[in-house]
Amino acid sequence: MKVSIDISLYPIKNEYRQPILDFIQELKNSEFTVIENSLSTQIFGDYDNLMPFLNSKIKDVFFDDNLYVFVLKIVKGDRSEK
Repeated sequence: MKVSIDISLYPIKNEYRQPILDFIQELKNSEFTVIENSLSTQIFGDYDNLMPFLNSKIKDVFFDDNLYVFVLKIVKGDRSEK
């Protein structure tokens, strides 16, 4: 089953820009389709492949000592071409 996931990352610290850019780059280095905009990043792919990948990338961010907030919206279907 294909899904589209809208992700926003909010680092709760003064230097917030670099963690966001690093996370987006990790997504872009994957096999999945990734689209960026000014407020969020969308990633598209097969649910069973995408969710474990995304889970590991979020967990990597959480290993940092700082506080981070993720907001995810998941939609059934590949909306990358809509």
